[in-house]
Amino acid sequence: MSMLNIIINDVPLQVEEGTSILNAAKMMNVHIPTLCHHEDLCVAGNCRICVIEVEKDPNLVAACATPVREGMKIFTNTLKIRQARKHILELLLTEHNINCIKCSHSNSCELQNLALEYRSDEEVFIDLRKMPKPDMSSFSIQKDDSKCIRCTRCVRTCAQLQGINALTMAFKGNKAKMSTFMEKPMIDVVCTNCGQCINRCPTGALTERSYIEDVWNAIYDPNKHVVVQTAPAVRVALGERFGLRAGHRVTGKMVASLRAMGFDSVLDTDWSADLTIMEEGTELLSRLKKALVDGNKSVALPMFTSCSPGWIKFMEHIFPEMLPNLSTCKSPQQMFGVLAKTYYAEKKGIDPKDIVSVSIMPCTAKKYEANRPEMRDSGFQDVDYVLTTRELASMIQQSGTNVKTFKSEPYDSIMGESSGAAVIFGATGGVMEAAIRTVYEIVTGREVPFENLRITPVRGFEGIKEASVLIENTVPEYNFLEGVELKVAIAHGLANARKLVEAIKDKKVEYHFIEVMACPGGCLGGGGQPIPTNLHIRERRADAIYNEDEKMAIRKSHENKEVTALYADFLGEPNGHLSHKLLHTYYTERNRY
Repeated sequence: MSMLNIIINDVPLQVEEGTSILNAAKMMNVHIPTLCHHEDLCVAGNCRICVIEVEKDPNLVAACATPVREGMKIFTNTLKIRQARKHILELLLTEHNINCIKCSHSNSCELQNLALEYRSDEEVFIDLRKMPKPDMSSFSIQKDDSKCIRCTRCVRTCAQLQGINALTMAFKGNKAKMSTFMEKPMIDVVCTNCGQCINRCPTGALTERSYIEDVWNAIYDPNKHVVVQTAPAVRVALGERFGLRAGHRVTGKMVASLRAMGFDSVLDTDWSADLTIMEEGTELLSRLKKALVDGNKSVALPMFTSCSPGWIKFMEHIFPEMLPNLSTCKSPQQMFGVLAKTYYAEKKGIDPKDIVSVSIMPCTAKKYEANRPEMRDSGFQDVDYVLTTRELASMIQQSGTNVKTFKSEPYDSIMGESSGAAVIFGATGGVMEAAIRTVYEIVTGREVPFENLRITPVRGFEGIKEASVLIENTVPEYNFLEGVELKVAIAHGLANARKLVEAIKDKKVEYHFIEVMACPGGCLGGGGQPIPTNLHIRERRADAIYNEDEKMAIRKSHENKEVTALYADFLGEPNGHLSHKLLHTYYTERNRY
């Protein structure tokens, strides 16, 4: 690619052809403010906050949407630029709900930060604020039009990254607004609750539906026994809200902070992730046996993972004819929830009605999942409240502490032990890697033939990955798999998932087992994770997850002694009668519009 010579603020720079002025400025550590721009999304160029001057050009131009030209002389901080940015901000604020004190995005709101940076002592434009009531119909996502600046980040996220189009821009001119299909409530549209729109919203127009006060009330209730589970991706992101670098692991400190806040038992979703592998792996082997030995052509293969509730709802809406291909296993969150009010209650001698089950998740769709009517196999709502990583950070701050100040403590027992295989559930490809580690060893009696258990073909951030493992020298029980090349695929982000499912339906590809995560990067890029998000941050979180895996004493799900004890003392066997009653579920075909 040819190189171009430009000058930014009187400093010469050589950049590749096609580079935007915004990115060229970043190379020189020159900050140009943006609102509509996001690294994960296509260029929009509609907020105009990033305007700059180009010599001999009569108009200011948007730095994010303008590629450099040979000999271009650029200025980023002239009086004309500052006045333009200030007036653009003042215009935005004339329509914006500026009750920042009560906004959950306060201190992380990009509009608020810019308003402080370009502060004005007087309002020069007419106040045009409208205060519609927020849409709180969804269990997962709250939509507040009074805080929307029409940057279209959410619309582009839903269309490009997720391929859903639950959100769109409606009307024109001063009536333009971010809306849903026919302006229906969020709960009534084809929304997967993934929360990726929240992660990219620069203001508080889209936030998670918060249950913080409900959890505090449960903790303060002396008649309630409050158990909390923490998902694997939370521990590698929580620290970001306390000034630590992306990917800094705070596992033990997080446990200590939860205990100090008053939770009666601090347990680990990783424990039920190991349990999920036992159930899901057994289900896969059962399906393969029926197809290969019994010749049953009605067996639904490939089998898809079922850990991601956003992915499940996507399939229910978009590809209901493929629902039989989903594993019937509940997600680790829901397996934990039902066992907290059955197995755990029995072990602790506590009446299940007095147990409040809380989960800390990187995911907003988990809030919706917990409220699905079928998730009540314990006789109660299995998971009472779901908090995001961001909400947990807020609770820690409300308690007057800082996660950095705690000494590391271990999880409590019974449902707190886990393996490295469970930790990597947080990264795209992690569920697949954990499953292969266990299934291959069960079938052959040997560890997977990869150095240090690193199954590298399923790792990484490529949108769709595929791999295969040749099964040889099986134990007698699994002779039907001798010589079979087990073909697997991994997709993250629902736009990629759609491409993969359509290719399978068109018989362009064939696989046995497929992992899909709704969010970019998997759970570590979930809709409830700290803001901001970008590829670099997600890569740092992934590195932390794999590092934690390699430091674990146990790295395979079937070697988790607390899971083994669960089967011996309570469930009987994987995919047995009680397991199916408590740990498996069904799915519902939903409207496509």
